[in-house]
Amino acid sequence: MSLFRKNDARLSADEARSRTDGDRYGEILLDVREESEWRAGHAPGAVHAPLTGLVAGAALPRVARRRALVVICRSGHRSQQAAKLLAGRGADAVDVRGGMRAWAAAGHPVVDERGNRGSIT
Repeated sequence: MSLFRKNDARLSADEARSRTDGDRYGEILLDVREESEWRAGHAPGAVHAPLTGLVAGAALPRVARRRALVVICRSGHRSQQAAKLLAGRGADAVDVRGGMRAWAAAGHPVVDERGNRGSIT
């Protein structure tokens, strides 16, 4: 049984963190921002798959396949597009309202490519 249904309401940053933190729900936090944005700062444990690649037909990273996805970007616009695209491919996907800006504003951790404190660009 899936925890998401297509067209579910968007998640808050707090809901996204609770669903992707640990094994309780088992969702994958999928960051669809571009490489430079990812390197500057992302949520610990997130999986990277740029929207430009997904639109071009790229497959999801192996760890994200056949898993429920919580999709995030910088502000929520690209993640909403990605969630719709992925749902159209049969994935369980929901996006995060306000994206990484909301994530950081809620006080959730952001790390750079080296694991140090990151920033949202």
